[in-house]
Amino acid sequence: MKILVAEDDPLTREALVACLEGEGFAVSAAENGHEALERWQRESPDLVCLDIMMPGLDGYEVCRRIRATRSRVPVVFLSAKNEEIDIVVGLELGADDFVRKPFGRHELLARIRSALRRSAGTEKTSDPRPRESFVMGPITIYPKELRAERAGETIELTPREVAILKLLHERRGEAVDRDTLLDRCWGMDYFPESRTLDQHIAKLRKKLDEDAGDTGLIETVRGVGYRFRIEK
Repeated sequence: MKILVAEDDPLTREALVACLEGEGFAVSAAENGHEALERWQRESPDLVCLDIMMPGLDGYEVCRRIRATRSRVPVVFLSAKNEEIDIVVGLELGADDFVRKPFGRHELLARIRSALRRSAGTEKTSDPRPRESFVMGPITIYPKELRAERAGETIELTPREVAILKLLHERRGEAVDRDTLLDRCWGMDYFPESRTLDQHIAKLRKKLDEDAGDTGLIETVRGVGYRFRIEK
Protein backbone atom coordinates (compact mmCIF):
# COMPACT_ATOMS: atom_id res chain seq x y z
CA MET A 1 0.00 0.00 0.00
CA LYS A 2 1.23 3.50 -0.83
CA ILE A 3 0.82 6.56 1.38
CA LEU A 4 1.35 10.12 0.19
CA VAL A 5 2.81 12.37 2.90
CA ALA A 6 2.61 16.15 2.36
CA GLU A 7 4.60 18.05 5.00
CA ASP A 8 6.69 21.20 4.53
CA ASP A 9 8.96 20.70 7.56
CA PRO A 10 11.83 18.46 6.35
CA LEU A 11 12.57 16.87 9.73
CA THR A 12 8.92 15.97 10.33
CA ARG A 13 8.59 14.73 6.74
CA GLU A 14 11.66 12.51 7.04
CA ALA A 15 10.45 11.11 10.37
CA LEU A 16 7.03 10.31 8.90
CA VAL A 17 8.56 8.58 5.89
CA ALA A 18 10.87 6.51 8.10
CA CYS A 19 8.01 5.55 10.42
CA LEU A 20 5.69 4.45 7.62
CA GLU A 21 8.36 2.67 5.60
CA GLY A 22 9.38 0.84 8.75
CA GLU A 23 5.87 -0.62 8.88
CA GLY A 24 6.06 -1.77 5.26
CA PHE A 25 4.15 1.03 3.53
CA ALA A 26 5.43 2.47 0.27
CA VAL A 27 5.73 6.23 0.84
CA SER A 28 5.71 9.19 -1.53
CA ALA A 29 6.69 12.53 0.03
CA ALA A 30 5.76 16.08 -1.01
CA GLU A 31 6.99 19.33 0.55
CA ASN A 32 4.06 21.55 -0.46
CA GLY A 33 0.45 21.45 -1.60
CA HIS A 34 1.13 21.77 -5.34
CA GLU A 35 3.56 18.85 -5.30
CA ALA A 36 1.10 16.83 -3.21
CA LEU A 37 -1.64 17.25 -5.82
CA GLU A 38 0.71 16.35 -8.65
CA ARG A 39 1.87 13.19 -6.86
CA TRP A 40 -1.70 12.24 -5.95
CA GLN A 41 -2.82 12.53 -9.58
CA ARG A 42 0.22 10.66 -10.90
CA GLU A 43 0.61 7.92 -8.28
CA SER A 44 -2.94 7.19 -6.98
CA PRO A 45 -1.92 6.48 -3.36
CA ASP A 46 -4.10 4.43 -1.01
CA LEU A 47 -4.09 7.17 1.65
CA VAL A 48 -3.00 10.83 1.93
CA CYS A 49 -1.49 12.43 5.05
CA LEU A 50 -1.74 16.22 4.80
CA ASP A 51 -0.16 18.91 6.91
CA ILE A 52 -2.51 21.90 7.02
CA MET A 53 -0.08 24.83 7.07
CA MET A 54 1.90 24.43 3.83
CA PRO A 55 3.20 27.06 1.37
CA GLY A 56 1.35 27.55 -1.90
CA LEU A 57 -1.71 25.39 -1.35
CA ASP A 58 -2.55 24.54 2.25
CA GLY A 59 -3.83 21.13 3.29
CA TYR A 60 -7.46 22.29 3.33
CA GLU A 61 -7.29 23.31 -0.34
CA VAL A 62 -5.51 20.08 -1.34
CA CYS A 63 -8.24 18.06 0.37
CA ARG A 64 -10.98 20.14 -1.27
CA ARG A 65 -9.50 19.57 -4.74
CA ILE A 66 -9.11 15.84 -4.13
CA ARG A 67 -12.73 15.54 -3.02
CA ALA A 68 -13.89 17.67 -5.99
CA THR A 69 -12.85 14.77 -8.24
CA ARG A 70 -15.18 12.47 -6.25
CA SER A 71 -12.18 10.48 -5.08
CA ARG A 72 -12.75 8.65 -1.79
CA VAL A 73 -9.09 8.11 -1.02
CA PRO A 74 -8.70 8.39 2.78
CA VAL A 75 -7.29 11.74 3.90
CA VAL A 76 -5.72 12.23 7.34
CA PHE A 77 -4.81 15.75 8.45
CA LEU A 78 -1.68 16.28 10.53
CA SER A 79 -1.63 19.65 12.24
CA ALA A 80 -0.52 21.72 15.20
CA LYS A 81 -3.80 23.65 14.85
CA ASN A 82 -5.81 22.38 17.81
CA GLU A 83 -8.89 24.58 17.84
CA GLU A 84 -12.22 22.80 17.43
CA ILE A 85 -13.07 24.93 14.39
CA ASP A 86 -9.92 23.72 12.62
CA ILE A 87 -10.95 20.10 13.12
CA VAL A 88 -14.53 20.81 12.03
CA VAL A 89 -13.36 22.56 8.83
CA GLY A 90 -11.11 19.64 7.97
CA LEU A 91 -13.80 17.03 8.51
CA GLU A 92 -16.40 19.03 6.59
CA LEU A 93 -14.00 19.21 3.64
CA GLY A 94 -14.06 15.42 3.57
CA ALA A 95 -11.08 14.40 5.69
CA ASP A 96 -11.31 11.02 7.40
CA ASP A 97 -9.35 11.91 10.51
CA PHE A 98 -7.42 14.72 12.21
CA VAL A 99 -4.22 14.00 14.16
CA ARG A 100 -2.87 16.71 16.42
CA LYS A 101 0.87 17.47 16.53
CA PRO A 102 2.89 16.38 18.35
CA PHE A 103 1.61 12.83 17.96
CA GLY A 104 3.01 9.44 18.89
CA ARG A 105 4.05 6.86 16.34
CA HIS A 106 1.55 4.28 17.57
CA GLU A 107 -1.36 6.75 17.51
CA LEU A 108 -0.56 7.79 13.94
CA LEU A 109 -0.27 4.19 12.71
CA ALA A 110 -3.50 3.20 14.46
CA ARG A 111 -5.40 6.09 12.84
CA ILE A 112 -3.97 5.31 9.40
CA ARG A 113 -4.93 1.64 9.67
CA SER A 114 -8.39 2.61 10.87
CA ALA A 115 -8.88 4.96 7.89
CA LEU A 116 -7.71 2.25 5.48
CA ARG A 117 -10.10 -0.29 7.01
CA ARG A 118 -13.02 2.12 6.75
CA SER A 119 -12.13 2.79 3.13
CA ALA A 120 -11.99 -0.93 2.37
CA GLY A 121 -15.36 -1.35 4.06
CA THR A 122 -16.90 1.43 1.94
CA GLU A 123 -15.55 -0.14 -1.25
CA LYS A 124 -16.87 -3.59 -0.48
CA THR A 125 -20.33 -2.20 0.33
CA SER A 126 -20.69 -0.74 -3.16
CA ASP A 127 -18.75 -3.48 -4.94
CA PRO A 128 -20.56 -6.79 -5.60
CA ARG A 129 -17.26 -8.65 -5.88
CA PRO A 130 -16.20 -10.68 -2.82
CA ARG A 131 -13.67 -9.11 -0.44
CA GLU A 132 -10.09 -10.07 -1.18
CA SER A 133 -8.97 -12.64 1.36
CA PHE A 134 -7.06 -15.87 1.76
CA VAL A 135 -7.06 -18.56 4.42
CA MET A 136 -4.18 -20.03 6.36
CA GLY A 137 -5.46 -22.74 8.67
CA PRO A 138 -7.90 -21.18 11.15
CA ILE A 139 -6.94 -17.64 10.10
CA THR A 140 -8.53 -15.53 7.34
CA ILE A 141 -6.37 -12.66 6.08
CA TYR A 142 -7.88 -9.52 4.49
CA PRO A 143 -4.90 -7.80 2.77
CA LYS A 144 -6.57 -4.49 1.87
CA GLU A 145 -7.90 -4.11 5.42
CA LEU A 146 -4.51 -4.89 7.03
CA ARG A 147 -6.08 -7.40 9.35
CA ALA A 148 -6.85 -11.05 9.92
CA GLU A 149 -9.57 -12.91 11.81
CA ARG A 150 -9.28 -15.96 13.99
CA ALA A 151 -12.34 -17.35 15.79
CA GLY A 152 -14.05 -13.96 15.51
CA GLU A 153 -11.03 -12.09 16.90
CA THR A 154 -9.42 -9.32 14.83
CA ILE A 155 -5.64 -9.35 14.41
CA GLU A 156 -4.03 -6.10 13.25
CA LEU A 157 -1.33 -6.54 10.59
CA THR A 158 1.25 -4.30 8.94
CA PRO A 159 1.69 -4.22 5.14
CA ARG A 160 4.95 -6.14 5.49
CA GLU A 161 3.30 -8.83 7.61
CA VAL A 162 0.57 -9.17 4.98
CA ALA A 163 3.25 -9.47 2.29
CA ILE A 164 5.02 -12.24 4.20
CA LEU A 165 1.79 -14.18 4.71
CA LYS A 166 0.76 -13.75 1.05
CA LEU A 167 4.09 -15.06 -0.21
CA LEU A 168 4.05 -18.07 2.14
CA HIS A 169 0.45 -18.77 1.11
CA GLU A 170 1.28 -18.51 -2.61
CA ARG A 171 4.10 -20.99 -2.12
CA ARG A 172 2.24 -23.14 0.41
CA GLY A 173 3.96 -26.39 1.20
CA GLU A 174 7.25 -25.11 -0.28
CA ALA A 175 10.26 -23.80 1.58
CA VAL A 176 10.67 -20.10 0.74
CA ASP A 177 14.31 -19.06 1.07
CA ARG A 178 15.33 -16.01 3.06
CA ASP A 179 16.55 -14.04 0.03
CA THR A 180 13.20 -14.45 -1.74
CA LEU A 181 11.29 -13.33 1.35
CA LEU A 182 13.51 -10.28 1.78
CA ASP A 183 13.39 -9.32 -1.93
CA ARG A 184 9.61 -9.72 -2.20
CA CYS A 185 8.63 -8.24 1.16
CA TRP A 186 11.31 -5.58 1.67
CA GLY A 187 12.47 -4.78 -1.86
CA MET A 188 15.48 -5.59 -4.00
CA ASP A 189 17.40 -2.49 -2.86
CA TYR A 190 16.95 -3.17 0.85
CA PHE A 191 19.93 -4.47 2.81
CA PRO A 192 18.55 -5.69 6.14
CA GLU A 193 20.33 -6.65 9.30
CA SER A 194 20.86 -10.38 9.64
CA ARG A 195 18.01 -10.86 12.15
CA THR A 196 15.40 -8.61 10.50
CA LEU A 197 13.40 -11.43 8.90
CA ASP A 198 13.55 -13.65 11.97
CA GLN A 199 12.36 -10.82 14.20
CA HIS A 200 9.38 -10.16 11.91
CA ILE A 201 8.47 -13.84 11.81
CA ALA A 202 8.67 -14.05 15.61
CA LYS A 203 6.39 -11.02 15.96
CA LEU A 204 3.98 -12.44 13.37
CA ARG A 205 3.84 -15.80 15.13
CA LYS A 206 3.03 -14.03 18.38
CA LYS A 207 0.21 -12.04 16.73
CA LEU A 208 -1.23 -15.22 15.22
CA ASP A 209 -1.04 -16.92 18.62
CA GLU A 210 1.40 -19.42 17.15
CA ASP A 211 3.88 -21.68 18.89
CA ALA A 212 7.36 -20.19 18.51
CA GLY A 213 8.62 -23.59 17.31
CA ASP A 214 7.66 -25.55 14.23
CA THR A 215 4.21 -26.79 15.20
CA GLY A 216 2.29 -23.76 13.90
CA LEU A 217 1.38 -22.39 10.50
CA ILE A 218 4.77 -20.80 9.87
CA GLU A 219 7.43 -23.49 9.94
CA THR A 220 11.17 -22.83 10.09
CA VAL A 221 13.13 -24.68 7.42
CA ARG A 222 16.64 -24.88 8.82
CA GLY A 223 19.29 -23.36 6.58
CA VAL A 224 16.70 -22.21 4.04
CA GLY A 225 13.91 -19.98 5.33
CA TYR A 226 10.24 -20.52 6.17
CA ARG A 227 7.24 -22.50 4.96
CA PHE A 228 3.48 -22.36 5.39
CA ARG A 229 2.74 -25.71 6.98
CA ILE A 230 -0.21 -27.46 5.36
CA GLU A 231 -1.98 -29.90 7.63
CA LYS A 232 -1.97 -33.41 6.20
